[in-house]
Amino acid sequence: MLGRNPTYIQQYVSRGHPAKLEAEDRAKLARFFGVPESFLGGPEGASLVKVPRLDVQASAGSGRSVEGEAVVAEYHFDARWLARLTRGKSSDLSIISVTGDSMAPTLGDGDDVLVDTGDRRIRDGVYVLRRDDDLIVKRLGVSPAAGSLTVASDNPAYPTWTDVSPETISVIGRVVWAGRAVS
Repeated sequence: MLGRNPTYIQQYVSRGHPAKLEAEDRAKLARFFGVPESFLGGPEGASLVKVPRLDVQASAGSGRSVEGEAVVAEYHFDARWLARLTRGKSSDLSIISVTGDSMAPTLGDGDDVLVDTGDRRIRDGVYVLRRDDDLIVKRLGVSPAAGSLTVASDNPAYPTWTDVSPETISVIGRVVWAGRAVS
């Protein structure tokens, strides 16, 4: 469940080493066992996980070239809340912006998305992808029988690509959350 060597927990329980569980491991275990994190050595109250916001835009449209991935801010999220969104490690999470309207109404121009770059196993869902030199955000549909993918926009005004070979795209990560300003 934690993606760690089984001796990690055994040594924590029997030898007290490591002295503290990693925050994301503690959050997952607390949720699984239905106990407060403080029962597993965590602080009373919420523990926060730092997630970087990158100066990157994924196009919800025809695509956008990416020059770099500079960290422009860091946001702190409750570890328990993140554990409900994804089983990924906090080090695999980042926030980027969406440009364009091809994923409307699900994602709109200017929305921020939380991307789990450790979750690249292709299944139905919304992903940040690299196709050629462009970074895009699209909905993937898997056709196991055909061994192909459907790459779709949620906005019907944009085309859907059918029978796409998985080898022609690079999955950057799965979109696990989106946020936007409310006007």
